[in-house]
Amino acid sequence: MDIAISCYQPLLPGPDMIRLLRLLPDEGGNAPIQCQLFNYTLQESGRRTHPYDALSYVWGDWVNPESIFIRGHQLPVTQNLFKALSSLRYRSIERILWVDAICINQHDKSEKARQIRFMAKIYAQANRVIVWLGEGADNSDQAIEEIRVAGGGKKFSNSSSPEMIQQAILPLLRRPWFRRIWILQEVAAARHILIICGSAEIDGYAFCLGVGSLNLYNADPELQSLIRSVTYLIQGAIFRPKYAMSRSDISSLDICPLGELIDMYHTHEATELRDKIFALLGMSSDDLSKTGLLPNYEVPWEELFHHLVKFLLYDKISVETLGHEQIVLIESKGCILGEISSVQSNITWGGSQSVDVISNTVSRQLGYEEGRSVHWTLHTSAKSIQNGDFVCLLQGASKPTIIRLHDSHFDIIVVAAMPPEEIFKLSQSRKPRNFALIWDWETPLGEVQDPEQHETLLQKKDWEPEHSMIQFKGHLRKVSRTREVAIIFEDLKLYKKAEEKIQEAMEGYEIAAAGGHQATVQHLLVTGEVDVDSKYKDGATLLWLAAKGGHGTMIKLLLGTGKINAAGAGRERGWTALEAAAEGGHLTAIELLLQAKAEVDATGYRGRTALQAAAGGGHLTAVELLLQAKAEVNTAARYGGRTALQAAAGGGHLNVVERLLKEKAKAAAEGGHLPVVERLLEEGAEVNAAAAPGYGGRTALQAAAGGGHLNVVERLLKEKAKVNAIAAREGGRTALQAAAEGGHLAIVERLLEEGAEVNPAAPGYGGRTALTIEGCLRKLGGADK
Repeated sequence: MDIAISCYQPLLPGPDMIRLLRLLPDEGGNAPIQCQLFNYTLQESGRRTHPYDALSYVWGDWVNPESIFIRGHQLPVTQNLFKALSSLRYRSIERILWVDAICINQHDKSEKARQIRFMAKIYAQANRVIVWLGEGADNSDQAIEEIRVAGGGKKFSNSSSPEMIQQAILPLLRRPWFRRIWILQEVAAARHILIICGSAEIDGYAFCLGVGSLNLYNADPELQSLIRSVTYLIQGAIFRPKYAMSRSDISSLDICPLGELIDMYHTHEATELRDKIFALLGMSSDDLSKTGLLPNYEVPWEELFHHLVKFLLYDKISVETLGHEQIVLIESKGCILGEISSVQSNITWGGSQSVDVISNTVSRQLGYEEGRSVHWTLHTSAKSIQNGDFVCLLQGASKPTIIRLHDSHFDIIVVAAMPPEEIFKLSQSRKPRNFALIWDWETPLGEVQDPEQHETLLQKKDWEPEHSMIQFKGHLRKVSRTREVAIIFEDLKLYKKAEEKIQEAMEGYEIAAAGGHQATVQHLLVTGEVDVDSKYKDGATLLWLAAKGGHGTMIKLLLGTGKINAAGAGRERGWTALEAAAEGGHLTAIELLLQAKAEVDATGYRGRTALQAAAGGGHLTAVELLLQAKAEVNTAARYGGRTALQAAAGGGHLNVVERLLKEKAKAAAEGGHLPVVERLLEEGAEVNAAAAPGYGGRTALQAAAGGGHLNVVERLLKEKAKVNAIAAREGGRTALQAAAEGGHLAIVERLLEEGAEVNPAAPGYGGRTALTIEGCLRKLGGADK
């Protein structure tokens, strides 16, 4: 027999018509549960409440269901509901209840949708809301008693220790009821709440006071946000207005905007996905009449999720979902307003938290100084805000979104935060950028979001229609997103992060081009989708970035656009592309740039040439390529005055030194690398020659002494190095003064044996002698005072 036909009659016409359950008494307590259903109207009656109790509970699963009887007809219910009814049944008088699983015909989707629209009113006008946590277990009676005692101002009862209290209460707070999303509206609407667990019961307000006074969360920090979100609603029951507000064809408690409710509670659980939205509508202060969000179980989940995102952010925003999953991809233009610099971890019982937002790119025309922070108090959120999160205002959105970088996209932490007016002023000097955002409802509190699932969603969306001629693969889309992240970091003056991301993108283009998508990448460059003339920090161009990373295929494609003159290509300040390639020893990049007529002796970073960069890095093959291109060997860098040979010697690169000596380079020694020094001396290097003024004007002996290289000092002394020569720069120090300042006792002893003069004063060091140089009195104890 059809359950709907046997147990239910259509609701009578009229506004606010509901069914109530008459739970019949049982003197013995073991008889089958007998009930009656009857129609009832919630129309205004001048009363604050109506004479029924509304039950708040978890349905539970349908394994081994029990049966109740309605006017003699059998109706299956879950075991948890059956136990709740058994507990609530009086022995001698009937009890009037509202129970959603029974009072709403769950097989009639139309009725279900209509009834859900004013569930807030049903709970708000109930005489009392009874919370059923389940049967007694795991010392739940003790837990309820300890919470009651704590609510009265005592730490714990006489027979309990803090450990025993925690062991009893934590299992109670982990019960499924606290995680269900429907219970939020049920307790938010209530005027009086009674909490029952097995045979124990406690007033709702007393429960909140008790739980709030106990320090329970060190053992399970995840519970803090979860329990506070529920107790915050329970403790407000006694302050509720007389009636629930009605708007948009739905009864509402008018607590706060829907976006804030979603941020706070979207990680709560529901058997039916659509209920994760419908269960919050009754608390919303928004007008939802034209949003497509009103309860309707005929609307697919993905369509409902789309409606929600567009309502909260912007109607024309791009939204993509993964079928019946709780995860959505949002693509939009927007701008970063600032970065979260601090978070107040002690979330208040009033449902708010505090953060500081700092902006490094505020326009001075707005009256702000760069780096100024704005204090911001906002609602609690299901996902914890962290230092380093960003505040973003998406195009068309009325409220900012708090986001967190995750590889090539951003995760949404708070979708719609109510900001202070100062936050909005930060957007006036921003240029809109492209954002790819993931909003994930599935990941439970405290767990890491699934990167593979995110990437599946990111790869699902086809490229924009105007580029339909090119079928973008997931890899190239990720590269494009990474490049957009780099641009955003540039705007924020986070230059190190920006360069890391743009190098990551460049590597991605290289892999794509070398892996069969060369035509696609070339199309991007030629059409300007990827701007070949774009510049990053210090004027770094794409060609320079490709050269620095050794991305030969990208260099070839960039040069092939005809938009770049390799002869002068590179940075506006700092490095040339050839120098960048040489420093990394990237042979293919060097060859391509030389073939494109890059100037082999052009100077870049601190006046270096490509040869000096390659020599300093010890890249012998790169040095060979540059020498074949007629690189000038003896040129000294503008800053530091080092030649290629000095750069190689300073790095201890003997094979490079050998090669440069064959080119009859000027010899010099520094750095404490004895094999290099030996080889230079064999080639007739001038022992007492001083380095160029930009490098301190030191002799080899002074350099070795200052560095504490005793073996090099010994070798130089054998070659008659001048012990008492003074440096042309660096304060006019002698070798002895350099060794003394470095605290190199063995070298000091050796120089004294060679007749080093102890008392000459260094003119550039305040006239100090070796003896007065800090830290050397003990080491020079034998010197003439």
